[in-house]
Amino acid sequence: MLLAATPFSFYAPSKPLSPVKRSSPLKTRDFASIFSTTTQSLASSLQSPSRRLLPTPPSGKYLREDYLVKKFSAKEIQDLVRGERNVPLIIDFYATWCGPCILMAQELEMLAVEYESNAMIVKVDTDDEYEFARDMQVRGLPTLYFISPDPTKDAIRTEGVIPIQMMRDIIDKDM
Repeated sequence: MLLAATPFSFYAPSKPLSPVKRSSPLKTRDFASIFSTTTQSLASSLQSPSRRLLPTPPSGKYLREDYLVKKFSAKEIQDLVRGERNVPLIIDFYATWCGPCILMAQELEMLAVEYESNAMIVKVDTDDEYEFARDMQVRGLPTLYFISPDPTKDAIRTEGVIPIQMMRDIIDKDM
């Protein structure tokens, strides 16, 4: 039977539709068996010993003894900046929980290998040296400071992940 054409018209079949028969034999359960299984698994999960959801990070994460970029304290950094140097100093402000900082750490290691005797690259953990990071106006991570050995030149500050080629250009041309 076809109804008049309206925005809500539809086709009604003349024969009733037959029920769909399943070709694969599926097991059927009654409601009580499903409910009892769910309640048993819920009760057993509540009685299991509590799990630690967040593991504690290993000490010295991303800082091994054979890495060229070493972690320094605020006092050591201040001594380096005030002392006599004949190579540029690159200070990386990072945190162990910061994903972009981990990416930058890999690039800084490659840079440290490349500029082994022509630049000094050090790291400062902002969680350990919070006051120093605040005094250095570190707002985002990772933050790099490029400090020239020439005291008349200004330091260059970058925030966020920067390409390794940009770091090379800063060291070669601006330091």
